[in-house]
Amino acid sequence: MPEASPKPKVLVADDERVIADTLAMILNQSGFEARAVYTGEKALELAPEFKPEMLISDVIMADLNGIDAAIKIRELLPGIKILLFSGQAATADLLEKARAQGYDFEILAKPVHPQDLLNKLRSVK
Repeated sequence: MPEASPKPKVLVADDERVIADTLAMILNQSGFEARAVYTGEKALELAPEFKPEMLISDVIMADLNGIDAAIKIRELLPGIKILLFSGQAATADLLEKARAQGYDFEILAKPVHPQDLLNKLRSVK
């Protein structure tokens, strides 16, 4: 039997465990290999070992916000695709700061419908 091509790896980071776990579960059932973490620090710790092709991260998290985590992870994995999501207005300031540093990330508003997320992931492959 021919070996199946490896599933695209996705790292999901959100300090709301239910959201992170649910997104990872949906992705795993939709042809991805997804892992959920609950802090930006944990995402940064796991990324070099897991080597995801994509990071999906909440922006506002307690320890290390999603934008700063994304910047650090992109330094470790330059080819990684990054999709951020947030339900908070403070995101605009953080995005502007990242843009000033030369980083431009796509952002989705929370709540994200699972089908919209899957469509977005498939379009950025």
